[in-house]
Amino acid sequence: MPQKFRQILGLRFYVGDFAGLLDLSMAGGLIAVPSAPVLVDLADSLAHREALENSDFAITDSGFMVMLWAILKGESLPRISGLRLLRGLLGRPEFRQLGATYWIMPSAEDAEGNCAWLQGQGIPVGPESCYVAPRYPAGPLEDAVLLDRIEIAQPKFVVLCVGGGVQERLGYYLRSHLSGRPTLLCTGAAIAFLSGRQTNIPVWADRMVLGWFLRLMSSPRLYLPRYKKSLRLPYLLWKYGANSVSK
Repeated sequence: MPQKFRQILGLRFYVGDFAGLLDLSMAGGLIAVPSAPVLVDLADSLAHREALENSDFAITDSGFMVMLWAILKGESLPRISGLRLLRGLLGRPEFRQLGATYWIMPSAEDAEGNCAWLQGQGIPVGPESCYVAPRYPAGPLEDAVLLDRIEIAQPKFVVLCVGGGVQERLGYYLRSHLSGRPTLLCTGAAIAFLSGRQTNIPVWADRMVLGWFLRLMSSPRLYLPRYKKSLRLPYLLWKYGANSVSK
């Protein structure tokens, strides 16, 4: 039986099939969805690296990483994007129950638009299950207000829709301090692709690893610097391979 996990840059990546991932996502814990820029930041931030390395597992959202791993290591890994994971979970009955989800949004406008879309899809989301995140500082994170609200709500799933580099640290804080063990999903902007708050990424474009290109075309000034940063990833994978970049 093939292994379901692979160590890359000190992170535990799930490399099994999609159905297995959906089942695993029911079990609780912190699921990271690192893009190429987020992986590059492993070398620059101790708090960021600690959060990602201590996630329960990560998924292979970065098509760039998957391609580089095949070139450098000769191993083909399945790619599963955060968008595909969220789409899959939206169809699961466990995810659609009243009170099952709690959503952390990057702004009040995003909260309004995303929650309206979710309600239109039959996902019961109200003010009691949505939180607008403040602007968090660099370094380790804490948010006692959010922690208290999740403790009261007791959801099965907490979906972190804030940016990469922040959501991982926030998710790590929540997993370390919550009394229960919900599934903490760091799917970032995936909900905004579905709701129309950001550029729509059709299923075919996601499968062809063209989501980055559609985002770049929609806002080149915003995304070009992020994707340029990704050019450091080949060096990190060549130098560290499976190991943590701290070694």
